[in-house]
Amino acid sequence: MQNQSFVTEFVLLGLSQNPNVQKIIFVIFLFGFIATIGGNLLIVVAISSSPALLGSPMYLFLAFLSFLDTCFSSVMAPKMIVDSLSVRKTISFKGCMTQLFAEHFFAGVEMIVLTIMAYDRYVAICKPLHYLSIMNWRLCGILMGVAWTGGFLHSVVQILFTFQLPFCGPNVIDHFICDLYPLLNLACTDTHILGFLVVASSGLICIINFSLLLISYCVILFSLRTHSSEGRRKALSTCGSHIAVVVLFFVPCIFEYARPPSAFSFDKMVTIFYTILTPLLNPLIYTFRNKEVQNSMRKLCSRLLVVSDDK
Repeated sequence: MQNQSFVTEFVLLGLSQNPNVQKIIFVIFLFGFIATIGGNLLIVVAISSSPALLGSPMYLFLAFLSFLDTCFSSVMAPKMIVDSLSVRKTISFKGCMTQLFAEHFFAGVEMIVLTIMAYDRYVAICKPLHYLSIMNWRLCGILMGVAWTGGFLHSVVQILFTFQLPFCGPNVIDHFICDLYPLLNLACTDTHILGFLVVASSGLICIINFSLLLISYCVILFSLRTHSSEGRRKALSTCGSHIAVVVLFFVPCIFEYARPPSAFSFDKMVTIFYTILTPLLNPLIYTFRNKEVQNSMRKLCSRLLVVSDDK
């Protein structure tokens, strides 16, 4: 497959052209990126080092989600942080396609994992006696394989769409990342049909997964009527954090992709929300009221302190 383009690189305008603002952006997003990587990796290590948590499908998927957030943030943030100190922000054509592929790959996998986590909560709350027999290791492995496969197929479709576009003129992208709609605006061909195909692909996967999530949580909330007050409190606490993450991730994605193909000035802010802020907030949301993860983190930190003291 060969792209018929004269453009070998793209120029990214970033979030601001003001040097003083760029320095502020550098500091904010550098510390935000460090916090994102540190928080998510801490959850992964804390769960992985606890056999009791790792043996639970809920915490297995949570560790998987934190790993995905680490990867997803690493695709976007480092380039943006480095560019905030650069006068001319450029990215090669191949680098742009790679970033586009990785962005949609990890985002697609994360959408499916969030849907799987909702199904896990549905089984745990609505069918507690059959939970371990239903959510066995075989099914968990299959579901994680489905997530990887679904994300890969989704990102391949995006690349097949974009790679066929001819770029023969302007190469300035009014964004801080390579994304579909800004690239469609630069193509020197009619992209109306392709734009609607993007909506049908990216927009559809957002809407379908979000709809499944809403249905699952409506069923869960309906079933809580028969539970005790303590059972309702625990279920709402667990589901509340998950619903918060779902809203933070899906609402911006639906706004960004499930709409007529066009680029707006506030797209950058929306993109920051689901690519930077959501991975940063996820560890806080999931650990804020989760005593099991908090205890595992404390034990991990205690072990690390003991090891450092021995040295």
